[in-house]
Amino acid sequence: MKDDVVSKIVKKRNSIEFEAYAKYALFSDPVTRVGGEKFSYQVPTYQAIKGIVESIYWKPTFIWVIDAVRIVNKIQTEGKGIRPIKMSGGNDLAYYTYLKDVRYQVLAHFEWNENRPELQSDRNENKHHNIARRSIEKGGRRDIFLGTRECQGYIRPCEFGSGEGFYDDYNELSFGFMFHGIDYPDENKSRNADGTLARNFDIRFWNCVMQDGIILFPPPDDSSLKRRTVFENQQVKRFVIGENMAPVDQEGSDE
Repeated sequence: MKDDVVSKIVKKRNSIEFEAYAKYALFSDPVTRVGGEKFSYQVPTYQAIKGIVESIYWKPTFIWVIDAVRIVNKIQTEGKGIRPIKMSGGNDLAYYTYLKDVRYQVLAHFEWNENRPELQSDRNENKHHNIARRSIEKGGRRDIFLGTRECQGYIRPCEFGSGEGFYDDYNELSFGFMFHGIDYPDENKSRNADGTLARNFDIRFWNCVMQDGIILFPPPDDSSLKRRTVFENQQVKRFVIGENMAPVDQEGSDE
């Protein structure tokens, strides 16, 4: 039962809950993009949901961690003929397969970005949590889109697990090996042999399983995730309050 799964989820004191919905979504499977076509995963990836949350509210002081997503509506697809712009000029013809009539409930929390000690003075949990909740009520600080820019989406507050969903009594459903997310150099917790931060650009993969409509995501540093390092020891942009970042605002403000 869906309620049994929800009851096992531990909500953090800085957790946020919201519902994201749209007419279409496209969480493209990288395997299908080689020939210029795009075919959506059946469910949103961790990284796609993180992008939605960062559009609601984000600062380099902290990192959003996605705890769970609930698939509320039935998974349906629709193919469309698209004329994408070619890099060499002109247009091409391709077929994209979108998810349609999507609705998701999201549970997430934030953790301090330990890779940015210069922003310790901005680590006010109550302030950031309150701003994030107000941002959800206002529909986010930036445009919301589900997977790709043409899939305009919307958000609204909700209680995670509330209401009826198509997969509430569906038991277990596996989606196989799929993309999980990206460890950017400024968020990567891996270290070199000498103990210094590795600053690697890693791509994560995992075996996705849904239980009664709910997908519980392992955190980015979970040892069960499969990783591939694309770039090693990258330079990271530094933020200096008062120079390239606004001064620390007062608690509870909506800067």
